[in-house]
Amino acid sequence: MAVPLTLDELAVPLRAVRLLAADFGHLPAPCVHVSTIYPNQLELSFHDGLDGFEAWRDALGIAPDAVDCREQGGGRTRALSLTTDCAGAQLRLVAYRDVPAPATAAGRGTR
Repeated sequence: MAVPLTLDELAVPLRAVRLLAADFGHLPAPCVHVSTIYPNQLELSFHDGLDGFEAWRDALGIAPDAVDCREQGGGRTRALSLTTDCAGAQLRLVAYRDVPAPATAAGRGTR
């Protein structure tokens, strides 16, 4: 059985959270995730659209072409992600947005 990590072993991503909060406290609040599975990774995620992600990407000075854009859930969800270094931690920025259903011919008159 593996020996569990201590909180000290998560100091790098926790320090990154502290620095980001001090420098970017005016930005939209993300979900913050630190994990013992990836002890040097900090994930900031947005589950209610892409605006918060874009504000953070811009504030961090990350070019738009560094963003990975995918669709998941059978094309029902758009996911943006990027990974960069931040205060020694690997910062993963993620956002999710529902993809609007395509307009259908139902309800429209056909000739």
